[in-house]
This record gives sequence, C-alpha cells and structure tokens, in this order.
Amino acid sequence: MISLALVKRELAGSLLMPPGMKVLPKSILVPTDFSEPANEALEYALALAEQIGAKVTLLHTYDIPIVGFPDGALVATADIVGRISMSAQEALNAVVASHKHRPVALRSVLKTGDPREVIHTVAKDVDADLIVMGTHGRRGLSRALLGSVTEYIVRTAAGPVLTVRGTHSVLKAAEVT
Repeated sequence: MISLALVKRELAGSLLMPPGMKVLPKSILVPTDFSEPANEALEYALALAEQIGAKVTLLHTYDIPIVGFPDGALVATADIVGRISMSAQEALNAVVASHKHRPVALRSVLKTGDPREVIHTVAKDVDADLIVMGTHGRRGLSRALLGSVTEYIVRTAAGPVLTVRGTHSVLKAAEVT
C-alpha cells in the first residue's frame, strides 16, 4: 500500500510541476455573502490556512440596488447606499472579530460592484493563490434564475478555486493530513 506522505513527497519533487508554480497557497481569498455555505467556506479556508501558514482575505461585495419600471428606474439614495455599506462593514467586522482567536492573519475587504468582476479584481490585488467559495448546490430552474457567482468564478478564475458545498461538506480541512 502506498502512503499519502510518500505520494506528497514524490509529487513535490516531480517534474510534472510547471516551473514557478506554488505548491501551497500563501494567500487565500474567501468571498462571502454571509450565507451558511459562505461561512463554511471561511471555516474551511481558515483551517487550511492554519495548517499551511497562509493569510486569508474575506471579501464582501454588493451592487447598488436599482429597480426598473416601464417609465424609468429608481436608484438608491445616498442615505440608503450609506446604510448598506455601513451594515456590510459591520457584518464583515463581526465575522473577523469572531475569528480573532485563530492563529491566522485574517483581513476584510468591502467593495461595491458586480461580484463576478470584483472577485477577480480583488484576487489579483491581494495576490490570491487560491479562492475558496461556498456553494448552495442549486440545480435546474432555481440555478438558471438566480445564477451562480461561484460557478462563474470556477469557470473564469486565473487560479485554483475550491468550492465548499453548504452543510453537506463531507471532508473538513482539519481532517486532511
């Protein structure tokens, strides 16, 4: 029987690895919408970061609400936008504070814009080697109507993306040895 340690050691020295490719991520980006799958993705990323000495950036991004009508559009006022931004920052601060006990460098970033674009931009800005995202696992009509930011990022990201599927996660990062 071949041991996992032997496989890891052989792969680390393998010529199959492209020159300059990093084996372990040093910077992990975790986009969040504060849902349960996003929270589980953060837990996974933090557990992984603890094991490999990586830093974690928690990102929340949101669009400014615009409601369209046949005769025009209703755009959010500066007061509403300010309240949305303040609430989002408070939520990010609370998540970071709840993980202060962890031996991982965790910082938060709040941005306005289309999450699909912002995630790519921030991944580049923080030099993320890995993006860890939660997924609801929707299928069929609900996925078609709601779309999937995670699916889009998986298809278009320049680097690796690890997805964590809600409460149905079978393997926890702490179990990986």
